[in-house]
Amino acid sequence: MQKFAASAFVLTLFQFSLGAHMALAADATTPVKAIMDATVSNWAGGDSDWQDIFDESKLKDIYSKDFGAKYQAAAQFPAADEDGISPFDYDVIVSAQDACPLEDVKIAAQPPTNNVTEVLATFKKSTCMGSDADYQKTTTVRFEVIQEGGKLVVDDIITNDDNGNPSSLKSVMQDLVKQQQQQPTDQTQQPSDQQKPANPQ
Repeated sequence: MQKFAASAFVLTLFQFSLGAHMALAADATTPVKAIMDATVSNWAGGDSDWQDIFDESKLKDIYSKDFGAKYQAAAQFPAADEDGISPFDYDVIVSAQDACPLEDVKIAAQPPTNNVTEVLATFKKSTCMGSDADYQKTTTVRFEVIQEGGKLVVDDIITNDDNGNPSSLKSVMQDLVKQQQQQPTDQTQQPSDQQKPANPQ
C-alpha cells in the first residue's frame, strides 16, 4: 500500500512538473508574440505608424534587464543622425532594410532548458520580390526567453546570416558600443593637435 501511495505521489509530482513546464513554454510565446505582431504590422503596408519594438515601454515589459541595458547603451550611438533613436539601420527581426508583408508566420516554444525557453518564430519575408526559390525561403528567428521578476521576458534574439551562422543581438549591441567607444579617442586627438597655437618663433 505504501509503495502504491509513493508511486501515485511520484506520478502526480511528474504530472505537475510536466504541466508547469508546458505552461511555462506556452507563456514564453507571449513576449515573442508582442514583438512579432509589431513586426508583421510594420511590413503589412498601408498607413499604420511604424511600431518600435524597442520603445521604452516594451524594454521594461517584454525584455530582460540585461537586454534593456545593452540596448540603451547601444542607442547612445544611433545608426542615422536624423533618426537619433535606433542603433540599427535595419529591421533586426527580418534582418534587412526591406521586406514584403510577412507570410506563414508561426510561433512555437521549445521545451525549457536550464531555465531558458527557446521560442522559434518562422515566416517568409520576400515572397513579393519574385518566384525564385530564394524569395520563398522560410526565415527562422530564435528568441531566448527567461523568467525574471515574476514574468517571462526575452533575453536575446538570435538570427542567422546569409551563411547560416547564428548571430546574437546582445553580442551585436555590445560590439557596436565597443566600436563606437574606440572611435572618439582617435577623432579627438586629431583636432587637439590642430588646435595647438602656432609657435610664435
